[in-house]
Amino acid sequence: MEQVSYSNVSRMLDPDTIFPIKNLDTLTYTKPTIKNPNIIVGDYTYFGETNFESHVTHLYDFIGDKLIIGKFCQIAAGVNFVMNGANHRMNTVSTYPFYIFDGWEQQTPPEYEMPIKGDTIVGNDVWIGQNATILPGIHIGDGAVIGLNSTVGSDVPPYTIVAGNPAKIVRKRFDDELIGLLLKLEWWNKSVDDIKALMPVLSNSNLDDVKKGIACLVETA
Repeated sequence: MEQVSYSNVSRMLDPDTIFPIKNLDTLTYTKPTIKNPNIIVGDYTYFGETNFESHVTHLYDFIGDKLIIGKFCQIAAGVNFVMNGANHRMNTVSTYPFYIFDGWEQQTPPEYEMPIKGDTIVGNDVWIGQNATILPGIHIGDGAVIGLNSTVGSDVPPYTIVAGNPAKIVRKRFDDELIGLLLKLEWWNKSVDDIKALMPVLSNSNLDDVKKGIACLVETA
């Protein structure tokens, strides 16, 4: 069996490593690949491809919206984030954006008349299935799951599964008590050593035991 040196372990646990799986160059930690300051991604979030920024469309500096993604998210190949620059005015006779093209000499409409829905925000430990599309200004809560090929056009509560086009709620992942405990625990904000110690709880399918374990941790925190 190949020995894993301390330096290799340190590299694999470094959130600034682009390729975190040995001999696999098709999955990347997202944060170290980002150059656009309006895309903010937390540690250990990964993408099932190599060029995440090419999947964030219509992100224009003159609009100023941001894509903010938390830690430990799992973003499958083909996922796209459509930002506010894709929206056209629908409160006028024509939806054509004359004001962005040279020569038409139309003034840019005031911001309050523009279809700008704010930042797109994805929480922590969110799983987004293959080829899903996230529309502008959507907020996805911690622990949510987005089904493959879904188009998400409305906010998703924490620890909720949505699927379809348009995406609709399928069910909550857990009962309200466990969801509340997980949101208090915020395991994704803990140190690497603390998360390692929590892994038996995080990977346990006996939810009664999980609930008891997290309740103890939250009470003693």
